[in-house]
Amino acid sequence: MVPYTDKNLHKSAKIFVVGAGGIGCELLKNLVLTGFENLYVIDLDTIDVSNLNRQFLFQRQHVGQSKSICASNTVKLFNPNVNITTFHESVMSPKFNREFFKQFTVVMNALDNKAARTHVNRMCLAAGVPLVESGTGGYRGQVTLIKKGQYECYECQPKKASKSYPGCTIRNTPSEPIHCIVWSKHLFNQLFGEPDPDQDVSPDTADPEAVANAGEVAASKESESERKSTREWVQEIDYNADKILHKVFHDDIKYLLTMDKLWKSRKPPTPLDLASLKGSESSMDSNGASCYALKDQRPWSLEECVAVFRDSVRVLSERKEGFLTWDKDDSPAMDFVTASANIRASIFGIEQKSRFDVKGMAGNIITAIATTNAIIAGQIVLEGMKILREEWKRCTSTILQPNPTSRRKLIIPSPLVPPNPNCYACAEKPEVTVTLNTEMMTVGGFQDRVLKKHLGMVAPDVEIDDGKGTILISSEEGETEENADKSLAIFGVTSHSRLKCDDFLQEYELVVNILHSATIGEGRDEEDGAEFVVSGSVPAPAPVPMVTAPASEQGSSKGVTRKRRLEEIEDDDDLVVL
Repeated sequence: MVPYTDKNLHKSAKIFVVGAGGIGCELLKNLVLTGFENLYVIDLDTIDVSNLNRQFLFQRQHVGQSKSICASNTVKLFNPNVNITTFHESVMSPKFNREFFKQFTVVMNALDNKAARTHVNRMCLAAGVPLVESGTGGYRGQVTLIKKGQYECYECQPKKASKSYPGCTIRNTPSEPIHCIVWSKHLFNQLFGEPDPDQDVSPDTADPEAVANAGEVAASKESESERKSTREWVQEIDYNADKILHKVFHDDIKYLLTMDKLWKSRKPPTPLDLASLKGSESSMDSNGASCYALKDQRPWSLEECVAVFRDSVRVLSERKEGFLTWDKDDSPAMDFVTASANIRASIFGIEQKSRFDVKGMAGNIITAIATTNAIIAGQIVLEGMKILREEWKRCTSTILQPNPTSRRKLIIPSPLVPPNPNCYACAEKPEVTVTLNTEMMTVGGFQDRVLKKHLGMVAPDVEIDDGKGTILISSEEGETEENADKSLAIFGVTSHSRLKCDDFLQEYELVVNILHSATIGEGRDEEDGAEFVVSGSVPAPAPVPMVTAPASEQGSSKGVTRKRRLEEIEDDDDLVVL
């Protein structure tokens, strides 16, 4: 039972729930049943049929509808008196500014990606509102409180970098299924998405192994005719699937074989021979759905892959919405990547994967478990109740672990950690150092890959601290677009230059100190190649919190302490095991 005084707090509190997926559904249900009556919920996504086996506020008739609206309507059946305001849009929209966040008693995150988590973290810091962060992955989960000036924020500790693969391996010498899957996602972008020169799928003649005669032969063949961009070529052939198949899985593979040095110690690939395949009918039924939808637990045959490839190219090319963005929940896009990856895997003698497996690998998915989501959602509400009572000393960071302790405990509380003084998000005067080649790094690359992707900014403005107030990047459309393709060096940015960066949307300011290195980035196709290195923003790990096991858990070992590193657990909420 909830004490009467707590009921009054619940009625007056305004709670902002960010995300209405796996954790979000359980969280909304818990909040309503606990007595909270003023809720706000936001989610950009719509309901997919794959959500139904663990997001229990949704039913089949809801597929295609807004998650936030459907979840709200369902939980109102539990308590018709609850007031829920819903938003079917991105939390990173400019309308959700500091003033918007300041109205809430507490913000509760139920997100599944780093970019949104980073943004909400900064908005709560700017607004001075407590944030309860959470995440699940398989049987693991975590809940922690973020409070400005008192406890660590989301960015106080470094996060694991996304796994990347050498470009020459992806384009020339794949050896694992994931290499073929990454290549297929790049192919999707080249055909239907916004082309990225760093995601070229053609053979890489600059491969360090393709040297001497082998590389010269390949390069001379390429120079015989000017190579058009993939997008221009497919538009000229009107997205003819068979011509695309022949080009990327036959002609390009034969081209790779001319780089004979690559195959001295490797098994050479076998180009796809469409004529030798058995006739394959359409993979779509009369309603346009994939006939292989129920066969996603087994790898498709080569004939099936070709049929799926043809149909997915047809469906995707008929969309008239400009550049497409690959989405694991978009069936034709998922079919395209599965078919492409398995055709390429067959060519290189690599194990082929089922559509189910490809979805997990392509979307970087950790299996989501409904019970884990439910446990973590319950812990979020418990932390929220402590916040309402202002019992800050009782707040903890809670870890759900897959294996029980000696006393069969799965939920382990840890003390909250003070803010990292070197954190580039919550420090009083955030400052970082970025080492890069100022002669090679363009202004556009610095904006997209350093400021936005690595440092989590949304709408950065950059001024060179040169006494002149030179504006390098402006968030106002059209003001500095002509700078994008120019190198930083052209604007006098070199070692010891200071760039004053601010994001008006996040109300966030950061000083970036530049160090020039003429050699950094030369090995970008190598395993440890890097285009830039950020220091200061990635502080040394803080001392591991010491959690003294209660006497009931210590067993025969007296005075034993248990070291526990707080982990970042992303809520890769896509697949479920019940």
